[in-house]
Amino acid sequence: MNAATIACSAATHPGAVRPRNEDQVVSRPEIGLWAVADGAGGHGGGEQASAAIAAALESIPPGLTAAEMLAQVRLRIGGVHAALQSRAAARGPDAIMASTLVVLLLRGGHFAALWAGDSRLYLWRGGAMHRVTRDHSLVQEMVEAGQLREEEAELHPQANVITRAVGQPGAMALDKVADRVLPGDCFLLCSDGLFKALEEGSIAAMLASGAEAPDFITAALDRRARDNVSVALVRV
Repeated sequence: MNAATIACSAATHPGAVRPRNEDQVVSRPEIGLWAVADGAGGHGGGEQASAAIAAALESIPPGLTAAEMLAQVRLRIGGVHAALQSRAAARGPDAIMASTLVVLLLRGGHFAALWAGDSRLYLWRGGAMHRVTRDHSLVQEMVEAGQLREEEAELHPQANVITRAVGQPGAMALDKVADRVLPGDCFLLCSDGLFKALEEGSIAAMLASGAEAPDFITAALDRRARDNVSVALVRV
């Protein structure tokens, strides 16, 4: 798989309510890497956290093997995690500089997804949409424990509580899923601002229609998206 077999688009927007955009999108088709990071933390902490992640991924050099690329992502995000913790500690005991992250790697007919938090990766394949990632969030834990229905999760008052993020206190690990890539696959990376504004059925319908990243932003804004909205779309 090379850049000639891939079409991609990316877009980000502050949303219809928030004055500041704390999301970051990375699109590097030349090395087969895409990412969305959604910052969290007061006084610009989230904006700085997502920017640090983006800078780390943007600086990965070309020419790496698939194994080296995976190792570089983990190594660099681990470094960002430690640096953000140190910067937050210097601000005070209650300061937080953190960000969710979802990364897509494509190489040699396979893909790998790595993530922490509730930014998601969806896969459109064979006329159906599948959620590849599992949210690291309080409401996801409640759904899995049978305390909350899936359709209630996005409207729950604690829907914004994430249980894992880059830069959060304590240790951090990126979950990983890997599989083959098939012709016609379409990958959608997004921050929670998208799926909190659009139901998954609407997202699937847009993927089926061939929508590009800016179309998803427009649809979320039409729904008065209350959070920053970021999308990276990769079609094989």
